[in-house]
Amino acid sequence: MSIAGLEIIPLRIIADDRGSVMHMLRADAMHFASFGEIYFSTVHRGVVKGWKRHRQMQLSLAVPVGAIRFVCFDGRPDSVTAGRSVDLTIGPANYKLLIIPPGVWTAFQGVAEGTSLLANCASIPHDPAEADNRSLDDSPMNVDWTLA
Repeated sequence: MSIAGLEIIPLRIIADDRGSVMHMLRADAMHFASFGEIYFSTVHRGVVKGWKRHRQMQLSLAVPVGAIRFVCFDGRPDSVTAGRSVDLTIGPANYKLLIIPPGVWTAFQGVAEGTSLLANCASIPHDPAEADNRSLDDSPMNVDWTLA
């Protein structure tokens, strides 16, 4: 079960004995919205960041280093998938592009040893006024963040 507008797209890793090229997003891809900015975020094992939803920004996320668990919740009242959630872990072992549409709540947790790296190609430049935040104590859904 998915969320309307949320996409999970397999990405390519081209590796040889010199290292790897990890694809993320191209301007000619069908799922590319627009370019606002690219930024990176780090998250340490066990740390949970969220909850956040953007009212205008589309997120295009990849995890080239480590592993991050994402939990997304469709809190849009007019959405055909209102109330649904998606829970997935991405990183080099499960290398995907996660596209999160505006209006969807998201929280994420570092699950790899050490520090994981998140890359976001946002559709608009960051503007704190267009995002809503909730604490983990005010979660839009119940999530067990206990690490195995």
